[in-house]
Amino acid sequence: MTDVLDGVRDHYAASGLTERLKAALAALGPEDQPLAPQQLAALDQFHTRGLAATADLAKHAGIAADMSVLDVGAGVGGPARFLATTYGCRVIGVDLSDPFVHAARYLTARTGQSGRVSFETASAMELPFDDGRFDVAWLQHVAMNVPDRGRLYREIRRVLKIGGRFATFDVVMGGGEPLYPVPWARTPATSFLLSAAATREAIEAAGFRMLVWQDDTEAAKAWIAQLRASGPPPSPNLGVVMGPQFAQLSANLGRNLLEGRLGILTAVFEAAPIQA
Repeated sequence: MTDVLDGVRDHYAASGLTERLKAALAALGPEDQPLAPQQLAALDQFHTRGLAATADLAKHAGIAADMSVLDVGAGVGGPARFLATTYGCRVIGVDLSDPFVHAARYLTARTGQSGRVSFETASAMELPFDDGRFDVAWLQHVAMNVPDRGRLYREIRRVLKIGGRFATFDVVMGGGEPLYPVPWARTPATSFLLSAAATREAIEAAGFRMLVWQDDTEAAKAWIAQLRASGPPPSPNLGVVMGPQFAQLSANLGRNLLEGRLGILTAVFEAAPIQA
């Protein structure tokens, strides 16, 4: 497991990320000028369908102002900031990558949200929180990097209140082996895809009851087609985060989706009482 985590951490190493972000964001104004969260949407929504997927998942999850939300695998913090801005909830994000956490804190300060949104470096397999602390757990494009799904989902269940919501939006295995590299893995060594059915089985076995189950593969394909028709992406974009290879990673994800090798799953589950 340690070797796998090291491989995942290396994939998201992103050395010098905060400095690259500062340079890229200079085009939007001076360092002391606050940024609106929507100005970062092309940069900080690190998943298929971008901000639209985050907004849809939040509606399905029933996010409200009085909730505490844990964003597992928060990346540079785009979804966490969106939830706090849109719903007024408090969000804690965790990520395995120190550079991502530092970048998330920087972007959150630039958008004036540090009072409601915070980030910590931590593994999804050992969340540093007490049992039953959160109303909602959030997981977007993260599980593909986790070999022990049962442990992941049990840990998420542990930190949720009874009746709390687990909202997930992830890539699932389709009808064939994917082509690499892809945004979450340069080789199969750090990619641990499951089918949609196997994902549901693992989540329910961890103590959850399904509330929403939606195949978003066709919506993802339409999004890919729209991106291809739109020409070069806006600036700044995710290339700042993942480097110049991101264009190839993104192109391979699109091909995998269009060829049916991969699918996209949106789902929300309710935390059931934990059996003794």
